Amino acid sequence: MDIKSLTSTDNFFLLAGPCVIEGEEMAMRIAERVVGITNRLGIPYVFKGSYRKANRSRLDSFTGIGDEKALQVLAKVRDTFGVPVVTDIHTADEAAMAAQYVDVLQIPAFLCRQTDLLVAAASTGKVVNIKKGQFLSAGAMRFAAEKVVEAGNPNVMLTERGTTFGYQDLVVDYRGIPEMQTFGYPVVLDVTHSLQQPNQTSGVTGGMPQLIETVAKAGIAVGADGIFIETHENPSVAKSDGANMLRLDLLDGLLEKLVRIRQAVK
Repeated sequence: MDIKSLTSTDNFFLLAGPCVIEGEEMAMRIAERVVGITNRLGIPYVFKGSYRKANRSRLDSFTGIGDEKALQVLAKVRDTFGVPVVTDIHTADEAAMAAQYVDVLQIPAFLCRQTDLLVAAASTGKVVNIKKGQFLSAGAMRFAAEKVVEAGNPNVMLTERGTTFGYQDLVVDYRGIPEMQTFGYPVVLDVTHSLQQPNQTSGVTGGMPQLIETVAKAGIAVGADGIFIETHENPSVAKSDGANMLRLDLLDGLLEKLVRIRQAVK
């Protein structure tokens, strides 16, 4: 796939799925549900699932079911439902391995300045989604994108995911979305990660899922090309990021509202 396949319609595109692959059956159920919704609403869709979680607060936090096993689940989602899939990579060595199974390689926000990682992702020829560091201005993301392009890969998109606000909160500066769009790349708003409350004393990240609809509506209103939403059948038992994920049965109604907003602003 390339960027044009996501941006060829008047609608926004969606990256959505569980934070981490917890098992095959769970991933397939979520994918089936989201594919049905996005097909009906005409939303280009990319299934999201991390094959491994490398950035956890505590050593005993769940990190995954095994790299190859989780990547095979992602490939099965792609083959079964005919949708592209995206996963995070954390080191340069992971890029070629993950690229065998997925269509989009995602660079985590904390790693968006890692040159070796960006170049390795670029060299696979896959679409590279770079999340904006919580510590960076929107303007600084130009240089992260240029590293990928100068390494020979023009298929880049950038994702806004909030900016650190004190020790335990994030805020979204919506000015950053149109600013990053001036660089010539699609810009995604990561709704659910923008509502995290990291660095809690319990060692478990908190969140404000009650504001998912508010943040998503604002993102579409200011012209985001895509929306990123982590969703789970029961966030209260999710093995990662449950505190800020959207309950799966709420996704349909939210996307319907976002489509109407997109039509209005277009």
